[in-house]
Amino acid sequence: MTKRHSLPRLWLMTDERMGANLLPALRALPRGSGVVFRHYGVDAAERKQLGKVIRRIASARRLMLVEGGRTHGRHRGAITAPVHSLPERLRAERNGAKLLFVSPLFATASHPGARVLGRVRFGLLIRGTHLPVIALGGMNARKARSLSGFGIHGWAGIDALSCRNISASMGNDVAAAKAGACLTHSFPNPPKAPAFAGATVQSIMNP
Repeated sequence: MTKRHSLPRLWLMTDERMGANLLPALRALPRGSGVVFRHYGVDAAERKQLGKVIRRIASARRLMLVEGGRTHGRHRGAITAPVHSLPERLRAERNGAKLLFVSPLFATASHPGARVLGRVRFGLLIRGTHLPVIALGGMNARKARSLSGFGIHGWAGIDALSCRNISASMGNDVAAAKAGACLTHSFPNPPKAPAFAGATVQSIMNP
């Protein structure tokens, strides 16, 4: 059985919008972090190819990897489960999930205009659960610290954990060094206004 203390406290949610910044962001994650591989918008062949690369990086960096539709989802047997409402939380508990990703806590770029939980509704939603909770949606390290009173296990992000934002979101010199290193390595001459959203899997793996 997966124990609470063995589950990562920091998670990167992959997203097509990350484009060519995805792999540098994975390499910048602290060892022992978690990754939820989504990329639902790419075709099956590209997703399979990208999945192989992500699994290789995860193994080398000792990252816990869960995959949407397989080990992450609302089905029985999933290790981690997305939760947006009380019925979803109860179903995840019945289905044997080990970790709940509760969202959207705050406004998020991945779902602009979506109704957010806010702190009060978030607290009510997780009250009474016996499972560790990962806060998701507009999160960063500063906000995670402000939620310590809720007893959350950790937090997850997309933009906050991109290579360009990891220093600010984690707020320490080590993270800054990692962010600088991955940017220098991956983008030796970064454009002033990079646009990675339209990058293909091939361009990600062969920058």
